[in-house]
Formats: sequence, C-alpha cells, structure tokens
Amino acid sequence: MSTPAAEATPAAPRTTRKPALPALTGVRTFLAANIMLFHFTPPHIEWITPIVGHGFVFVGFFLLISGFILSYNYGDRIRTLKVKDFYLARVARLYPVYLISLVISIPVLMEEFHIRTRGEFFRGAIMTPLLLQGWSPWLATFWNTVAWTLSTEAFLYVIFPFVMRWRWPERAGNLVALGFGIWILGLIPHGIYMLTNPDGLPHLDRYSYGYYLRGLKFTPLPYVCTFLVGIVLGRLHGVREMSERVRAVLAFSSVAGILGFLYLAADHTPYILMHGGLLTPLFAMLILGVSGRNPVASFFSWKPFVTIGEATLCIYLLHFNGLQMMRDFHLAEKLHYTALDPWASYVLLWTFSYLLYVFYENPARKWVLATFGAKKTAAA
Repeated sequence: MSTPAAEATPAAPRTTRKPALPALTGVRTFLAANIMLFHFTPPHIEWITPIVGHGFVFVGFFLLISGFILSYNYGDRIRTLKVKDFYLARVARLYPVYLISLVISIPVLMEEFHIRTRGEFFRGAIMTPLLLQGWSPWLATFWNTVAWTLSTEAFLYVIFPFVMRWRWPERAGNLVALGFGIWILGLIPHGIYMLTNPDGLPHLDRYSYGYYLRGLKFTPLPYVCTFLVGIVLGRLHGVREMSERVRAVLAFSSVAGILGFLYLAADHTPYILMHGGLLTPLFAMLILGVSGRNPVASFFSWKPFVTIGEATLCIYLLHFNGLQMMRDFHLAEKLHYTALDPWASYVLLWTFSYLLYVFYENPARKWVLATFGAKKTAAA
C-alpha cells in the first residue's frame, strides 16, 4: 500500500525520444566522402569532378545539419534543459574521438615544430587540445588540419542553449523569412571581402592564402548564421506538418539544384561566396525533404549508408592526417597494394575509422556520461 507522502510526490517528467532521422545520417556519409575526395582526389573520376572539386561547400552542410538536429531534439524541452547536462553530452560526443585524433597525429605535431616559429608552435600546442585553435586564422589548421571545424562546433554548442531560449516565430512563413534573412546576413562578410580584397590577392580559389581569407574560412563566427539557419529549420520542421508529396518535391528539387549548380554554375561563381554558404537554401531543402518518407529519403536511409554515417566524426577527423601519414610512411609500398591505391588506402582508413567508432568512440562517450553525468536516484 502506498503512503500519502508517496502519493503526493509528483512523477518525474518523462522525455519522449524523437523519431530517428536515418536519411540525414546517410547524407553525412556522402558529405564525408566528398570532403575526403576533395582533399585527396584520385585520378579518373572526371565525371564527378564538379562535385568533388567543390567539396568544401559540404563543410557548411555538416554545420547546418548540426543546428537542425539540435533544434529538432531539444526544441520542445529547452526550458527544462540543464545547460551543464547539455554541455556534458556534447563533450562526450566530440572530445574522446578528437583527443585520439590528436594522439594519432603526433607525427604531424612534430612537423609543426619544425615549420612553425616557437611562439606559434607553443600557442598551437596549447590552443588545439582546448578546441580554441579555430579562433586564430594562422593556427586554425594546426596539428589536425581539419579539426578547425570542431573548434567551430564547440563554440556553436556553447551558444546553443542560450540561442534556443530566444523568442522564435511560431508561424511557418515567418520562420522561412527569418531563415532567408539569416542566410543573407551570413553572406555579407564574404561579399565585403570579395569587394574589398583586404589580402590583396589577385585571384581567389581553394589554394589562395591570406589572413582575412583564412579568418572567413576557418574561424567560428562566419559559420554562426549557417548554424542558426539549421536551428530555424528544426523549428520549422516542428511547427509545420508537411505531406510526403511536399517533402518529396523538396528532396528531388534540392538534389537537382545542388547537382545543377555544381555542374553548370560553380566554376563561374565567386569562390568566397560558395565558401560562405551560398548553397545553404538548397541544403536546407534537402534536410527538410529527407526528414520524411520519399524515394530520396529511402535512398539515403539504406542501411550501409546509415551504418557508415554513424562513424563520420571519426572518418572526418582522421581522413586528412591519416591519409597524409599513410603516404609519408609509404604504407602502400610496404603492404604491397600500390596497384590498388589510392582506393585501398581509402578503404583502410574508413575501416579503421568505423572500428574506432565501435570500440572507442561509443564506449568512451558512454563512460564520460556515466562517470560525470547526474546521478540517478532510485524511485522510492
């Protein structure tokens, strides 16, 4: 028989877990593959060169998805969310695999010692483990070349709980207008750079090098608007019921628009604007499109794509330094698979990344949450 005190105790609020969006996980597989091929482009793939050659645009797509997923998962419980619990979950998600990527990249750190000034080296060696390297245009690519994105992601995670408490529009039309406004706002710094050319560069492309250009490419603030658009998408997804037909139209139209742009217009579009998120509306359409049921969502939800997509953080963090070290150490020659390279190296890297996800990233995340998370008391 229950006691009066037990009857008077209110039940703890129960959080309803949102349905999974496997197609977005599958999309991440393609984004990771494109970014890898952008950095290490193999021969004889001319038929996808317009896609691979502009792979840098997909980094912003990752951050857009991040904003959307966080908004989707936390939008209806942000008022009761404990900020420290959110931060712990983010640290558990990012830092263990980030730390192991730095350990694996120690040979690169040794190279940094020889090519940097002593001041730059020690600043980079301190800032990088703290995820602060992205705030320095010169040091953003220190130690782990692509990890500047995690420095950006960390900052976006810091601001997320506070941004979500803003008073957001509740009508779908207002959210769409807000999303477009934020997108245009995010392009303004890149447009100003294009018009003023503060670095004095004669031509802008992926190989151009300048302090202000690196600031736009590798530091956190230029990506805030992309992340905010992702948050707007998450809220739009929550307030507007979309039919399967509408989502299918969005999905097919976005895929056609992205491919059409990359094949027909990308080479004639200013590089700095593409890097600044020019394709964000098309990426946003794809996110909303594959968040429902339609043939495009079914394609990206194919189990192998989703399985690999779950390991994309490992793949992304390891691909650049990993493939570069495999080349430097002549691994293909030593293991006698030169005839199959670079594809064999890609397979080895992705296999290692997936195993790292299964046997290290996942267990480490659970350990961090169990060790440092709030202690759960048993109900009386």
